[in-house]
Amino acid sequence: MELSCVVLNDLHPSAFVATAREAEGAGLRTVFSYDHLSWRDLRDGPWYAAVPLLTAAAAATGRVRLGTLVASPNYRHPVPFAADVMTLDQVSGGRFELGVGAGTSAHDAAVLGLPALTPRQRQDRFEEWTLLLRTLLSQRRTDARGEHYTAVDARSIPGPVGGRVPLTVAAAGPRGMRFAARTGDAWVTYGEGEPGDGDPVEDAIARFTAPAARFAAVEGSAGVRRLALLGLDERGAYADYPRFAAALAGAGFDEVVVHWPRPDGRGLPSGRLEQVLGTHR
Repeated sequence: MELSCVVLNDLHPSAFVATAREAEGAGLRTVFSYDHLSWRDLRDGPWYAAVPLLTAAAAATGRVRLGTLVASPNYRHPVPFAADVMTLDQVSGGRFELGVGAGTSAHDAAVLGLPALTPRQRQDRFEEWTLLLRTLLSQRRTDARGEHYTAVDARSIPGPVGGRVPLTVAAAGPRGMRFAARTGDAWVTYGEGEPGDGDPVEDAIARFTAPAARFAAVEGSAGVRRLALLGLDERGAYADYPRFAAALAGAGFDEVVVHWPRPDGRGLPSGRLEQVLGTHR
């Protein structure tokens, strides 16, 4: 399996870029950022936009891939967002990974004063948004009219470096998994459930292998990359990371995404960094 990381957007842009370069030097595959307007208990502190941060990192690195994990339709229209994605992909020389998800009803959905949507409505909107975004990024001119979005003679010139941008789709339920298998180059899961009272490593393994088994049963999922995103406050996986990683590899995961070590102690513990890096070398 390959190893990637999330670098949270509360870092000043210069520190974000320095951290991306550090992750590149450590041999990680991808540096992701969260595409939110603010996030959970970090809402009252600094928070920088994902696309400019990743663009700055793209200009300062040469190998590591860069991506969103994940962008959603909560505050993004596919036409201007496609222009941002294309530009970022050009700056990176084709190293951009577009992670997308339906979004929740949290702050990103409420900040614009829009009405709350049901989970089904969010998935309907997400599928239309994703398909239009993919179309915009794969052709020079697009006209489309859907229930949620319209594009009138939208241009994407010169387009992505390789003609398209890899798409990673977050999905948990049956409908979302079917859409991810049908649409994505990769699928990402945050795991499921909360830590229990048993062995912390086995508990962490179970929270990821259960959704992996369900995704493996979805028609069309065989050729789709599988990413396991460890939460910011995950602890169980690091108690015996080689055992955890071996179990995830056996479950079919291609990539583990950790939160890069942070001064506040959350994410990958700095004392475990070398062990985790060594497991993936």
